[in-house]
Amino acid sequence: MKTLPELSTHESSTNDCPDTLRGTNPYVFLVGSPRSGTTMLKRMVNAHPSLAITRETHWIPRFYEKRKGVTAEGRVNEKLIDLLFEHHRFDQMKIKRKALLKIVREQPDLTYANLVGLIFDHFGRRKNKPLVGDKTPTYVRKLPVLHELWPAARFVHLIRDGRDVWLSMRQWRMAAKSAGKFPTWNVDPLVTTALWWKALVGMGCRDGRAIGNGQYCELKYEQLVAQPEIECKKLAHFLDLPHVEAMERYYEGRSQTDEQLSTNAAWLPPTPGRRDWRTQLEAKDLEKFEAAAGDLLDQLGYERRCSTISNKVQDQVENIKRQFAESVDGRWRLPEPW
Repeated sequence: MKTLPELSTHESSTNDCPDTLRGTNPYVFLVGSPRSGTTMLKRMVNAHPSLAITRETHWIPRFYEKRKGVTAEGRVNEKLIDLLFEHHRFDQMKIKRKALLKIVREQPDLTYANLVGLIFDHFGRRKNKPLVGDKTPTYVRKLPVLHELWPAARFVHLIRDGRDVWLSMRQWRMAAKSAGKFPTWNVDPLVTTALWWKALVGMGCRDGRAIGNGQYCELKYEQLVAQPEIECKKLAHFLDLPHVEAMERYYEGRSQTDEQLSTNAAWLPPTPGRRDWRTQLEAKDLEKFEAAAGDLLDQLGYERRCSTISNKVQDQVENIKRQFAESVDGRWRLPEPW
């Protein structure tokens, strides 16, 4: 498994962005299954003085893949500008329609990749940062198209134990728009979450490892919260940026103690053990999850609790697995073996 590289003995003392990295936006994509800590990761990276991270976009691969406002050769036309401003997530970029129309009209050979790069450059100027990245967790299944568009972009894949992802998912108000949107959720939400996690993480690992070490890395959530300073140093090294303490101290001056707030809303510091399947999952639920996604847990180095799976549970899970695969057929390139 490809993970963050060990630090070299040399560490830069400046917070400036290296000149060789300027003008290379989008610079990095932060991905992973939802409920894996990607918001915390975004805040850590966004705390770097040279790198700004957008909120979730969701539109970047869409128009390119569907060739909406984009020609077969990847060039853009004016229709794309209308589509961008109709998308509810585009407003965060804070760019004027007239400015984009002017660019498209003056550059008839402008590609989609270059236009998005210009939009990200604009976002960076507003934040007074030269580099800009994106945090949209579900782009974890879009790595090939993103790499096609921006061959130099980097990808950070945050991975969390799927059993803890389920503990978070079952309390999440947005579950219906995530794992909960699949038909099998009404049959068994736990098994559906296990399969959804296995699919997303499995696709990310497969496609990311094909990109290569220099541009793709896997970061374990458990290590990030247990030793944030060490992992942030490794992360900065991977991003070819000098480490700054602000990354692991992103929460300072913003944390709140209101117990009614979620961890993210309260801007709490990295806290190990907020979800722990060892004490918070019943044995019968562990058996179902490991029947559905135990092979990926093994591949990622997570410990297993169930030494055997009953035939009854295995049959139930296999039936749900078939239904899940049918529901995504043609849209997701599921990892193998599935």
